[in-house]
Amino acid sequence: MTEFKGVSIIKKANIYFDGKVTSRSVIFPDGSRKTLGILLPGEYEFNTDKKEVMEIISGDLEVLLEGSKGWRIMGDGEVFEVPANSKFGLKIRRITDYCCSYIRHPDK
Repeated sequence: MTEFKGVSIIKKANIYFDGKVTSRSVIFPDGSRKTLGILLPGEYEFNTDKKEVMEIISGDLEVLLEGSKGWRIMGDGEVFEVPANSKFGLKIRRITDYCCSYIRHPDK
């Protein structure tokens, strides 16, 4: 999907790590949420309470998921999932454009 229709966008940016990671929240009519963002080169660690699906639109990075045995190289068009209530590490090797989908529990 290259375009979202019928959504609301939160104007205020989400800014992390002194501006090296930024995103904007996109809210869908059913209440689900995605963020569209940019990761600048560097190393970062994130915590999440919801399951996340990260789509790398363009870029070059390594991801370390909690409990995995090692770093995984990711690039343009690749997707990885982050379990709820976990943390993950990222090593960004070149500017990376991404879309993160937050997966709600079916009972919520």
